[in-house]
Amino acid sequence: MSTPMEYYKSIPPVAKTYAVVCLMTTGAYHLELYNLRIIALFYSDVFKRFQVWRLITPFFFLGPFSLNFAMRLLTILLYGVQLERGPFDKRTADLAWMYIFGAMTLVVVAAIPYFWFPFTGPSLVYVLAYVWGREFPNARINIHNLFELKGFYIAWYMLVVDILLGNPIKQGLVGIAAGHLYYFLSVLYPISTGRNILKTPKWVHKLVAFWGEGYQWNSPFRNERAASETVFRGRSRRLNGGRTTATRSEASSERDPHDTSEPRESVGGVAFRGRSYRLGNR
Repeated sequence: MSTPMEYYKSIPPVAKTYAVVCLMTTGAYHLELYNLRIIALFYSDVFKRFQVWRLITPFFFLGPFSLNFAMRLLTILLYGVQLERGPFDKRTADLAWMYIFGAMTLVVVAAIPYFWFPFTGPSLVYVLAYVWGREFPNARINIHNLFELKGFYIAWYMLVVDILLGNPIKQGLVGIAAGHLYYFLSVLYPISTGRNILKTPKWVHKLVAFWGEGYQWNSPFRNERAASETVFRGRSRRLNGGRTTATRSEASSERDPHDTSEPRESVGGVAFRGRSYRLGNR
C-alpha cells in the first residue's frame, strides 16, 4: 500500500496537472480568495473588456466541494491516468492536444446561448470519460457491486447519475458530443480514409518539450530532460578486446601445420598454464 506522497508522484503529468489545478481552484474559492465571476465564461467581458483568461479558467472549476466535485475529480484520476498509461503512453503531447481540442470545441459550442454555461470544467470531464470508453469499450466496470457495465457506456452512466443528482443534462451531452468529435477526427476518420486531419500541432509539441514533463515519441522538438536521462547510446566495446583478437589471430597464423597439439592461449588470457593430469591416473 503506497503512501499519499508515493501515489501523488506516480500520477502521470497531464492528469496530475489538471487534477491539481482543479483542486486548487475549488480550494481557493472556499477560502474566499476570489469571486467566481472573475473566472466565469462571459463573452461580453471577453470581447468588450478583453478579459481573455475567461476562455481558459472555466475549465478548472469543477464546482464547490461536494459529491459532484469528488466524482469529477476521481474521473480525472482514474480514467485520465489509464488513458495516459495506456493508449497515450509516450504520447504526452497528443493527450494534451486532446484536452485542448475538447476545450476549444466546448468554447465554440458555448457561444450558442442555449448551450452556454459559466463553467465548462464538468463538460471537459465528460470528454475524458467518453474517449476512455471508446479506447476501452470492453472493460468491465463494477458499479457498487450491483451490476457490471462495459466501458463503452461509462459516459452515459455518468450522465444518468448527474440527472439523478439534479445536475443539468446539457453539460454532459455537450461533453459527450465534443469527445465523439475528437475521437472521430483522430481515430475513426484516419482509419477509414488514411488521412489524419487532426494532427497534434507543432506548438503543442513545443509546449510539452518546454514543460519538460512526459514524453512524446514523435515530437519534432527535443525534450532536454528526457534526453539527459540517456547517458550513452553509442556502440559498446570490450576493453582490450581488439588487442586480444589480434594476438590470437597472429598466433594461429604462425602455428606449425604439422603440430597436432591444442593451440595455447596468449599469456594475457591464461588463468593456469601448468601440466594437467586426469584424476585417478598416476
